[in-house]
Amino acid sequence: MQYDDKRKANEDLTTVQAGNRKWWTDHTMSYDWNDTVQLTKYSREWFDEIDRRFIHGARLFGHGEKPFDRIIPFENLAGRRVLEIGCGMGMHSDLMAHAGGVVSSIDLSPTSVDVTRRRAELKGISVDVRQMDAVKLDFPDNTFDFVWSWGVIHHSSQTGQIIKEIHRVLKPGGEVRVMVYNLHGMTAYITMATRYLFAFWRGKGLDECLWESTDGYTARFYTPDLLADAFATFFENVSVQSLGQDSDGVPLPRYLRRPILRLISHETLARWANQRGSFLFVTAKKPA
Repeated sequence: MQYDDKRKANEDLTTVQAGNRKWWTDHTMSYDWNDTVQLTKYSREWFDEIDRRFIHGARLFGHGEKPFDRIIPFENLAGRRVLEIGCGMGMHSDLMAHAGGVVSSIDLSPTSVDVTRRRAELKGISVDVRQMDAVKLDFPDNTFDFVWSWGVIHHSSQTGQIIKEIHRVLKPGGEVRVMVYNLHGMTAYITMATRYLFAFWRGKGLDECLWESTDGYTARFYTPDLLADAFATFFENVSVQSLGQDSDGVPLPRYLRRPILRLISHETLARWANQRGSFLFVTAKKPA
């Protein structure tokens, strides 16, 4: 099987997960698709640069007084058991550990596990990092106070099973916060307008066009109501909001977007981007 290809509709779940593992092992989330980081890989300077890129990309929705404090409840994490599903290069695990959380991080990719361990050692923080598929979490029931996952579970072949597993490992009254891709977002709309209208006549479905337009071996896109319904099966106080980046606020090629961004205020750009954002962000609580 050629893992460089995107998912095909007739693949079984095991094959899809094998493709996911291979893809994310070969393509680390280092935010350098358009501009390769010219620093020694996994050095402190390299981590600082990829963090800077991540922080910049999330500036329209994520940051108040410090990075990501508008979406991660740092003030509630001290001494609490925290699980991150899909640690990637480890930035969010790093931030939550610095906030006092007792952090466990998992990832399907051995590369991400190794890099997050290197980060923890370099930064002098304690994070329990394990290679694991979130479809079957190797933790006892009622272990964690908080579960976090940013842009991960929609890449799985069994997203619903992951939501069920999150419910199982959360303590009663515990909270989960998750980001997935938005079917009503700008990325999906552009794909529909530029690819699907033509691919339809060649027998391609919308899902397949969306998979091919994004990162990962496969990816599901959710509407707000379907995402809320999926979490409401197990959780209460479910809330879903749209979050966006520069490309959602000004959906033009990068070379055209950059000069236009200089003419738009941060507040206006944030309003435009988050109204039609490519991300859906869900928060929910396990019944006490």
